[in-house]
Amino acid sequence: MMKWTAYFRLMRFDKPVGILLLWFPVAWALWLANNGSPPFNLVFYFFLGTVVMRAAGCVVNDLADRHIDRFVHRTSMRPLTTGEVSFQEGIVLFVLLLFVALYILVQLPRNCFYYALMGLVVTVLYPFCKRWLQAPQLMLSIAFSVAIPMVYTASEVAFNRTMWLLVLINLLWVIVYDTLYAMVDRIDDLRLGVKSTAVLFGRYDRSIMLALQSVFHMAWLLIGYDLRAQGWFYVCWALSTLILVYQQAIIVHRDPADCFKAFKSNVLYGFLMWMGVVVLTHQ
Repeated sequence: MMKWTAYFRLMRFDKPVGILLLWFPVAWALWLANNGSPPFNLVFYFFLGTVVMRAAGCVVNDLADRHIDRFVHRTSMRPLTTGEVSFQEGIVLFVLLLFVALYILVQLPRNCFYYALMGLVVTVLYPFCKRWLQAPQLMLSIAFSVAIPMVYTASEVAFNRTMWLLVLINLLWVIVYDTLYAMVDRIDDLRLGVKSTAVLFGRYDRSIMLALQSVFHMAWLLIGYDLRAQGWFYVCWALSTLILVYQQAIIVHRDPADCFKAFKSNVLYGFLMWMGVVVLTHQ
């Protein structure tokens, strides 16, 4: 039983925030690409794929960082670091998750394969980028955004301005919330030489994140304008604005606990904009 619990924690099923952050952009795309009525099978397969690939990403991340995590307070008790799960068992679990993902993928149109392959390559590369890339969050943002054109392909909808705006929104949103996440470990990362945007941005972190937040949040207004949004979409947008203001306010002292709260508040941002998309596509 303890071994299964360790596998559960290795796949981060005990921390659903990551699943939701990965799911909301997929949901935005599903509803916008399908005029508010996405087929049930697409919703089911994309949600299941989100859960499985997020788990696979967590496993490969911990496999790559197993010798680093022990020196970081937040990650020192992860199963691969403590030895609850061996390296070989982690590899087997990762491969099994990929087989499940492949089964889901073959249920989708063939053209989705190329986006899935790109997502897999970036997912595997991401953990190693923290050794040599000053802004590994760029790689993560690509991995988390590949599903958007994949949704449009599966929905047999041509790429349009709305889709590209969604990609832009998600790319920048991921950089911001993963920077907040990295700020929790910034002291440990500086000591260990681990690279992140939290380290790269330095004392300009809040200003840079504010600029990125302004761009991606205003991009929603372009989507609303193009699709002739009415009142309730803008209500959701305004409420989401408060989430971004809250994030900037709470991290003013850069306390790790407050940065983590700001990171988690992105779940509410993603949900509110999903509700905005739902009302936009049903007006």
